[in-house]
Amino acid sequence: MRHWKLLSLCLCLSVIGLAIFTSSAFAQTKLNYSIFFPAPAPQAKVATEWAQEIEKRTGGKVQITMFYSGTLTPAPQCYDGVVKGISDIGFSVLAYTRGKFPLLEVADLPLGIKSGLVATKLFNEFYNKFKPKELDEVKVMYLHGHGPGILHTKKPVSKLEDLTGMKIRCTGLAAKIVKNLGGVPVAMAMGETYDSLSRGVVEGSMAPQEALKTWKWGEVVKFTTENFGSSYSTGFFVVMNKKKWNSLSPDIQKIIEKVNEEWIVKQGSTWDEVDKAGREFTLKLGNKIIPLSQEEDWKWGKLVKPLYDDYVKNMKAKGLPGEEALKFYLERSYQLQK
Repeated sequence: MRHWKLLSLCLCLSVIGLAIFTSSAFAQTKLNYSIFFPAPAPQAKVATEWAQEIEKRTGGKVQITMFYSGTLTPAPQCYDGVVKGISDIGFSVLAYTRGKFPLLEVADLPLGIKSGLVATKLFNEFYNKFKPKELDEVKVMYLHGHGPGILHTKKPVSKLEDLTGMKIRCTGLAAKIVKNLGGVPVAMAMGETYDSLSRGVVEGSMAPQEALKTWKWGEVVKFTTENFGSSYSTGFFVVMNKKKWNSLSPDIQKIIEKVNEEWIVKQGSTWDEVDKAGREFTLKLGNKIIPLSQEEDWKWGKLVKPLYDDYVKNMKAKGLPGEEALKFYLERSYQLQK
């Protein structure tokens, strides 16, 4: 009798031990990911691939559910949503909460960067070098930037005089760029721009060429001006809730950081691919792309240079190394584009 009781006890303990081991081995961390792009957008697809790659490399221990089109948190509230734990991971635009990330605003200056891949590599190098405290509330996965934000108009613009007095849709720092170039900035959300261009409420808009296809602007503008000397990029973030990150095991964290490194190139390359698609789309519709002469492009670039001084001055007032940040950006962007 005693033998059977002992055997039963051993069997019971074995079952419990196996259950604990199995539960530990297959424990799954479920994360939610907030992104404002709709699911079909290339930017959303590459974000989804990032999530799928992490699930694959962790053997299913981490599962990430995507929430597209700002359904979990709207784009301007995305960052704070991650901080508060409404979402575990968020993808949005730093400039949507302009003033909250002062040192990082260097990424939005009209630096004439001609590639989303270069803008993305540079932004991450900058973050790793300066480690701005303004992002200390979260764990940064990676940062990125779109290709050159340039001018798209209903009538041709090949010199500054053509732009004078034109009503141009723009937001954030781009409004200052338009003003310095002699245009009239009109603040407007991306979703309202197509209709406003169609009805003539505005005569043009500033954006990367991607918008010509993604937002169908190619149907309502006729010209794109390659004003690369005064072009800008926009800084995007992919961040995780810090408490959630700290709850992950070191081996899981290592896997995610490896994927992050790879996605810097993948995300930056995606911005260049969608720019190419936008360019092909507008040309197919019979629209024209106007390259500025070297002399003219230099004139445009000169007019936006005061924005550099404004940035440095504003950072100095906040006790931040704006001069060093701008110097790094100018020198490194030149090296990456050689």
